[in-house]
Order: sequence, then C-alpha cells, then structure tokens
Amino acid sequence: MTTTETKSGSRARGMVLAALRGLGLALVLLPGAVLCFTLSLVSIALIPIGVGIVTTPWVLTGVRAFANWRRVIAAEWGGVRIPPAYRPIPKDANPWSRTFGMLRDPATWRDLRWLPFDMTVGFTTALLPAVLVLYPLEGFALAAGLWRTMTGGPYVEYGPYWYGFVPVSDQTSAFGAAALGAVLLVLAHRFTVPLFHLHFRLTRAVLASNQGQLAERVRVLTETRRDAVDTSAAELRRIERDLHDGAQARLVAMGMDLGTIEMLVEKDPDQAKKLLAHARKSSADALAELRDLVRGIHPPVLAERGLGDAVRALALRIPVATEVTVELPGRAEAPVESAAYFAVSEVLTNAVKHSGADRIWIDLHHATQKAGDGMLRVTVTDNGKGGAVIGAGSGLAGVERRLGTFDGVLAVSSPAGGPTMVTMEIPCALS
Repeated sequence: MTTTETKSGSRARGMVLAALRGLGLALVLLPGAVLCFTLSLVSIALIPIGVGIVTTPWVLTGVRAFANWRRVIAAEWGGVRIPPAYRPIPKDANPWSRTFGMLRDPATWRDLRWLPFDMTVGFTTALLPAVLVLYPLEGFALAAGLWRTMTGGPYVEYGPYWYGFVPVSDQTSAFGAAALGAVLLVLAHRFTVPLFHLHFRLTRAVLASNQGQLAERVRVLTETRRDAVDTSAAELRRIERDLHDGAQARLVAMGMDLGTIEMLVEKDPDQAKKLLAHARKSSADALAELRDLVRGIHPPVLAERGLGDAVRALALRIPVATEVTVELPGRAEAPVESAAYFAVSEVLTNAVKHSGADRIWIDLHHATQKAGDGMLRVTVTDNGKGGAVIGAGSGLAGVERRLGTFDGVLAVSSPAGGPTMVTMEIPCALS
C-alpha cells in the first residue's frame, strides 16, 4: 500500500469518525442546552419570591457540569483546551450566599450567554459534518431506484423530488442527483474534519475566559518563582561550600606556611625555600579555584563577549565535535543570557554523558515576533541514540525550570535511535 493510499484511508476514517461524533454531539447538546437555559431563566426569575434562592444553585451547578462536559469533549475530540474559571464557593455557604455568589461570578453569565449560542450555532456546526457525509448517500440511493418512491407510485403522482437543486422525476435526473452526491462527498472528504474542529474553536471563543488563562499563567509563574528561589538558595549554599572547602582552606594553609617561613628564614633557609614554593603553588591553586567558582556564577567571557562567544567557548571545552551557528544582532539582558548559557551547558553535559553522540550542532538566533519584542531560540542537536525525556530528576527538568523563570519553554524531540533535538525559547529583546 502506498503512502498516498494510507493517507487517503486515514482521512476517510477521520471523516466518518467526525461525522458520527458530530451527529451524536448534536443530538445531545440541543436538548441539553435548551433544558439548561430554560431552567436557568425560570429559576433566576423565581428568586424574588424565594423559590429561586433554593433552586438556582442546583440549576447553575448543572449548567456548570454541562459546560465542563463540553470542555472535556472539546479537549478529547477536538484538541481544544477550554479551562474553567469559576470562583470557589464555600461548602458550608447557606443558600442565599451560594446563589448570589454564583450570580456574581462572571463565569456564570458567560455560561448562560453560551447556551443560546450552543443550541443554534453550536448545534449547526456539530451537525454539519454528519450532513456532509450522509446527504450524498441519499443521492446515490435515488439513483439506485429510491426516486420512484419519492416521486409517487402507480396511482399517486407527487411531482419531482428536489435533491439539492436537482429536481428528480426520472432515472436520468436521478443520475444527476448521484453526480451531485459524488461532488458533495468529495467536499465532505476535504472539509468534514475541519468543520468538526471549527465547532470546538467557536465553543472556545464563547465559553473560554481570559481569567482562566490568567489563573493558569499566575500558577505557572508562582511555581517558577518558587523554583527560582529554591535554585538561588541552593546555588548560594554551593558557593559557600566551595569557598569553605576550597579556596578558603588553601588560603588558611598558605597563611600557616608563611608563618612557619618567618621562623625558618634565618634558621633553615633551605626549608624556608621549600615552604615558599609550596605556598606559591597553594596560591596558584586557590586562584584557579576562585576563577572556576566565578566562571560557575557568571563566566567572564559571557559578560565581556556575549552569549554567542560564550557558547562557542563552552563548545570548545567538551570532548565531542561541536558546530555552533550564531545569528544574534545584539545582546539580551544579562539574566537572560546567563539563563540561556547555563541551559545550553546542562544540555551539552547531558548529551556528552548519555547520548553517545560523536557530533553536536548548536544554533542560536533571535526571531522577531509580530507582537512583543522577540524570541531568543537555541537549538541543540546531537546524532546520539535518543531517548531523552523531560522527567523528574533529569537535567532537562532543571533546564525547564530555569527557562520558566523567564517565561521560556523547552521542547525535546528524541525518538529511539536518535537524533535528539532540544529547543529552548526565551522571550526577550536585544539591545
């Protein structure tokens, strides 16, 4: 079977599935939307006489359940995510507080505005895919002989039966209906699935709330801020430990050696010279450790030459052949450059340790966006064995948290057998 035949068969199955789902959804949503809308209007209208105080919370809870069911269907069938944004209601709230708490929620009125839309436009767009697939079958049935029943019998004459714009009154016109059905079936093959997805996009346009997106955004920023604070605290502890166990210990030892040299410089010059040589080596080692520590905090080449040259220097230090391509017309802010640098460093470390690659490609460029300042995009590709995933405890999870602090994202493509492509994006402007 050729690739074209496989794609055609897959599209045909998708067309039939979209038609059946659309038909089932239309048959359920119309009575559901009408019932929810009618009960809501009646219950709210009964609030002044007290009955609605008791019934409205139950009715609106049912409306929310219906809307949430549609959100689930939109995500599973259409790949369209519609986050809910309902304000929480205390479980121990009395009927009065519960009723007016729900009525003060903008999401409640958005649901009520959506119901008339759903029972009209929503019903039509859900049913249309099924009509596109099923209506051509009627044209074929007319050509097969159904036209005789639709236009009358031996004793009764009904006149022509209209199939679309084709008047069917004999076998010839029935073949014309079949031809029209064939054209409609071709259109159905092309447009059924997009029309089905259009239903969910229209639902999202009416039912979705910017508040839900804002709440999700606040949640993500809260998590990334907490991760940033934890990471900063861990980094400070690392620096303190490195200073205490490394350079500080060497400097203390060097001070003790100098004190001994003072006592031996006249009594035992040869021993004093040996201690001087040892002190000089200790000072060189301490200086090297301090340089490594500073490089771990903020590499001098990054501050002096920018991200491109810093990544090139980083690539020279790893034992795998690495090709670096840089297209940056300017420099990002220092925190962004630092985050990108250490993210690339972590990805390269993972590639060297785990991928088994013998070649790595790094691409850095800045893409201008239609809205906003632009996007710093870094791609690291290796020809290793693949299988890299973003998971708890992995280096890539740390990279994702580091980028999230700057509203950045991480994407990993790493099929078994390779290659592995890690893409990092950080929104930023270049100076």
